[in-house]
Formats: sequence, structure tokens, C-alpha cells
Amino acid sequence: METIRSVDALTRHNVEMIARLQAAGNQERTTGESVADAVARVVGSWPFIIVQSVLLLVWMALNALAWVRHWDPYPFILLNLALSFQAAYASPIIMMSQNRQAKLGDLRNLLDLQINLLAEQESTETLRLLRILCEKQGVDVDREGSLRALEQATQPENLIKQIEHAEARHSGKEEPASSGTAGPAGDAPDGADGTEDGASAGDDRGPDPAD
Repeated sequence: METIRSVDALTRHNVEMIARLQAAGNQERTTGESVADAVARVVGSWPFIIVQSVLLLVWMALNALAWVRHWDPYPFILLNLALSFQAAYASPIIMMSQNRQAKLGDLRNLLDLQINLLAEQESTETLRLLRILCEKQGVDVDREGSLRALEQATQPENLIKQIEHAEARHSGKEEPASSGTAGPAGDAPDGADGTEDGASAGDDRGPDPAD
């Protein structure tokens, strides 16, 4: 394996690896997928639009100005039929190419997610080892307790729930709390803690008979 001695060499290595992955994905295409990609590449280009526009103008001009024979007079029914056939076949073929690209995008997203999870696990283990080394050297690096919290493994399921809860709260879709339940800070009803109504009730009882 070639030794990487600079940032340029590292980036070049990464670019070459991604290019090899892209080439491998293109080689695994079926004949239908290759044809769909080729059609989408041609139809979605300026040369195709220019050539098609020229042909349409020539078609309409010859049928509108020709003196001898009008094979498709106004309103150009034959031309509309040809364009309908073109759209009927081009749209599904382009969608086939888009579906393949979307599948590749999903694979890249899954690969990115796996790499991010692996990086998070490596960072967690690094923090744990650094804390152990610092403790052996008598260095207090966790006075606030945040380091041990960062050493805990991240749960993607909990993150998804937090994101959904935050989006619902900020978009106003979160259901309001009922009047009979405690508030966000756990406020109890009046008299439940025995400090307000309970105290006033004790004052109304009059002096203690023992006095």
C-alpha cells in the first residue's frame, strides 16, 4: 500500500477510490438501464432541444406555406400525434434512469450513515481512553461530568424521536397538555404541596388548645 505523505496525496487517493466505485456501479448496469441512461442523457441536453425545435419549425412552416401539398395542415394533428408518442415513450424511460439514480443515492446515503456511526463510535472510544489516561496521571478533566456523558453511545432512534418532537413543537402540531395534568415544570395544583391553601387552612383553625 502506498504511503500517504501529504494532504494532496490523501485527497487524490479518496477521489480515485470514489471514481472506482462509480465506475463499478456503471459496469453493473443492465442493458435496459444503460439504454435508459443514454436516452435521458440525450433528451436532457441542449442539442436535442435545438434540433427538435428546428424540426418543429420546419414542419409547421412547410405545412403552413407550402403551395403544392399540405401533408399535415393546421392545426397539425399528425405533429401532435408524433409528439404524444414521443412523450409517451420518453417519460417512462427517463423515469427508469431517475429511479436508478435514486437507488444509487440511497446507497450513498446508507454508506454515509454507516461511516458517520463508525466515526461516532471511534470518537466515543477515544474519549474513554483519554479519560482513563488522564485519571492515571491524576489530571481531572471531567469536573462537570460532561465527558462521561459524551462517552455514552449515541442512540439514533432517540435522535430521530427528538427531531420529530422538536419539529412538531415548532410547527404547532404538538397536542397541548390537558388542564388536569401537571405543566412542563411539574407544577402541582394549589394546596397539593401543603404550602399555600394548607397553610391558610391551618391559620383559620384558631390558636392551639394546648396554649
